Amino acid sequence: MDIDDILAEVDRDSIPQETHDLQALTRAWVAERVAPEILAYPEALLERTMERIRRQIELVEMQAGNMDPKTNFRLIVMQTELERFKFLVRSFLRARIAKIDKHALHILTTPTVRARLSVPELQYLTQHHALQHAHFLSSFLRNFPAQLQRLDDTAGGISMIDSPDLDMAVFIRVLRDVEEPLTISGTDASVVLRRGDVWVVRYSVVRELVEEGDVELI
Repeated sequence: MDIDDILAEVDRDSIPQETHDLQALTRAWVAERVAPEILAYPEALLERTMERIRRQIELVEMQAGNMDPKTNFRLIVMQTELERFKFLVRSFLRARIAKIDKHALHILTTPTVRARLSVPELQYLTQHHALQHAHFLSSFLRNFPAQLQRLDDTAGGISMIDSPDLDMAVFIRVLRDVEEPLTISGTDASVVLRRGDVWVVRYSVVRELVEEGDVELI
């Protein structure tokens, strides 16, 4: 551990939990919008954030009738902070719902990906797929032969399941030194990832590093 690591550890310990959660939520929001696949649901972080939002709303409502200028200014600051949290949560969840809508069958048929969903998201996915399949069946699939009515057909080596493009290019920032050089698939090139570096790479190359927290999507 060098001096930068020690200073970073001190900084993390001195940051209030609310500020730390805001930073974590912002990073999760950016990563979810950038990643081609749905990422793990940060349950503990979202629970703390939603509880903080509920408390802030109750506090604002309790003090809304106070005409004291100092109190009113404090309410404006609280409402501004509240709206920032609400925007991040809404945008984060919308990004996840968009991926669920687009890759519903892929998520349903891939246990490791399905495990990344929250309970409400899994319920939404199941109901969304059931409604979609019923709609397709009543609209046109019932007129097809039985062997052509499957939405997950892979006949002829062509899959009907829409999967995320894991080879798309993404920007990453290295959070921790990665000892093992990163090999670029399809080439003989390799790079060494050092803390603070910023790279443009295929998502599939750094997928595991993103999950482990060694790098972050930006």
